[in-house]
Amino acid sequence: MKAELKGTGVALATPMNPDYTVDYPSLGKLLDHIVGGNTNYIVVQGTTGESPVFSWEEKLQILQFVLDHLKGNKPVVFGLGGNNTFDLIEKSKDLKDYDLAGILSASPYYNKPSQEGIIRHYQLLADTFPHPIILYNVPSRTASNIEAATTLELAKHPNIIAMKEASGDLRQCQKIADKRPDGFMLLSGDDGLAYDIIKMGGEGVISVIGNLMPAEYTAMVNLALEGKFDVANEQNEKLGVVYEMLAEEGNPSSLKAGLEAIGICNRTVKPPLFDASEALVEKWKGYLS
Repeated sequence: MKAELKGTGVALATPMNPDYTVDYPSLGKLLDHIVGGNTNYIVVQGTTGESPVFSWEEKLQILQFVLDHLKGNKPVVFGLGGNNTFDLIEKSKDLKDYDLAGILSASPYYNKPSQEGIIRHYQLLADTFPHPIILYNVPSRTASNIEAATTLELAKHPNIIAMKEASGDLRQCQKIADKRPDGFMLLSGDDGLAYDIIKMGGEGVISVIGNLMPAEYTAMVNLALEGKFDVANEQNEKLGVVYEMLAEEGNPSSLKAGLEAIGICNRTVKPPLFDASEALVEKWKGYLS
């Protein structure tokens, strides 16, 4: 199962209608676009999928649609993280019959637990979750960093299989890469740093750009994984302008501007997020045409 999560995973966006309901026809179109780019797996209801603004019932409906649409052709990871440990444990019981390659679980936000608290949180989840856990460290959103030593301690648990690192701290990533136990995967959570993390021994990336340019980005990741670092770096540098545009008005607003530009879905995001500007859509059209 771990081998399924190497390479390029795509943090799936959630297309929406103007009334903020899920635009399922466009979601199907987006999935076809991503799969056509030779990506390796799909991550449903991560941050890019606007997970904070959907009810639990809506999340499960989105998950079921994705599984039905893919028909087993790509592994699926589901996002289930938060700052209420026992609520997550209760919700996880609903996932036992779903065919999932793993559960991506972001570190607790807002209440800022100590490193000991983070360890206890994830150990409790790992003891009870029905699928393997991918840790997710994204301090820019959680206001709490998972230190390398904490990751390495959690990596000892048999139901914790990987870390999605989005701290931006390459020294921290290197410590994990150097000292992790056999079989524990290091995945980039930042499109622009995936090349560097793979070069230090990481196994891949959970990507935003993979929604928009799946073939081009997956090709770069595969070159890096094959050890063809010079060619991969050339491709990575060419994609630099895309990384910047994806951050221009925040994620996923900037991404959805790009998806509107290529006719996949409209740019609607659900409050409290705000739709990207028409200027950014036109910028994407100019770049992607």
